[in-house]
Amino acid sequence: MNTVKREMVLFFLILIYFFQGNAFAKSPSELQTFQVFFENDLFGDTDKYYTNAVHLTWLSSDLKRYKDDVRLPEWTFPIIQAIPFSGDPDSTHNIGIILGQQIFTPSDIQVMTLIENDRPYAGFLYGGLALHSKTKTVLDTLEIIMGVVGPAAKSEYSQNKVHELRDIPTAKGWVNQLHNEPALSFSWQRKWRLHKFEFFDFLEYDLISHSGLTLGNVRISGFAGGEIRLGHNIPLDFGSDIIHAGAGISSPVIENSTSDWKNFGSHIFLSSQIEAVGRDIFLDGNTLESSHSVDKKPLVADFSAGYALSFDTIKLTYRHLFRTEQFDGQKQGQVIGSLTLTISF
Repeated sequence: MNTVKREMVLFFLILIYFFQGNAFAKSPSELQTFQVFFENDLFGDTDKYYTNAVHLTWLSSDLKRYKDDVRLPEWTFPIIQAIPFSGDPDSTHNIGIILGQQIFTPSDIQVMTLIENDRPYAGFLYGGLALHSKTKTVLDTLEIIMGVVGPAAKSEYSQNKVHELRDIPTAKGWVNQLHNEPALSFSWQRKWRLHKFEFFDFLEYDLISHSGLTLGNVRISGFAGGEIRLGHNIPLDFGSDIIHAGAGISSPVIENSTSDWKNFGSHIFLSSQIEAVGRDIFLDGNTLESSHSVDKKPLVADFSAGYALSFDTIKLTYRHLFRTEQFDGQKQGQVIGSLTLTISF
């Protein structure tokens, strides 16, 4: 096991120990949730295009009203109240805080000069607020993201520091990355639990669909997809996620949970998504000044399969994702591995 993998395992174990504390003494509605997403093309044995991302999410315990969370400033309440799903008396609400970084590179990171027909170097550092409103069958998510694209995102430092730790060649072409640009994004997503069925007393499946849209100078798109899960003791959440609008949206707890092995669960899943893309700053280039760009594909599809293990308030998920070509000249689609650790406490 190399240094990076050892550090990842140790990090996840520390998180589990730190957050688990008194989780078993609480009801599911009282639990807060912390989630770590890690995505990398290393799982596809490549180092190009969408090459690495880390996304952290903290989610509040269940709220009857958003204003019940004292951490929200009062001036936000009229704005939140204007959101169509925010005042639904039949819904439970959660507030999420988001922090993340994404890294994009061309296919050959050893070339120092600009590769005109290949994906631009780009980094994205961001934080934001998520508002969730859910019933047993429907989940609405509104996300507001602010950040920066360009050298200020420190993606060159992040990528090359990891390469140094792994003792592999660093990326040489970051001088050609997109320029600094403030980033603002608004996203909405809805998920539906369409069907759930139990059979043989130990096996169950459910079917979850989703759709949504994203607006902002980073991305303009609309998307729709679905996921089917099959296994034992599937958590009462709204499925697994990749890093995108609405990710990190639900606690993995089992109703009336207790601290015994009856709450151990495992399941496999298959999912797909299609996205219509009107703008992608990481392909179209900077908004208000000239920069490297390529011609993007208007439609992009994702297909993935994965496996999840859960024990009461902990859920560990691995997803193997294939994404179709995103720009003209891209020789093939991309394989991405996604690892997610979710802990409720």
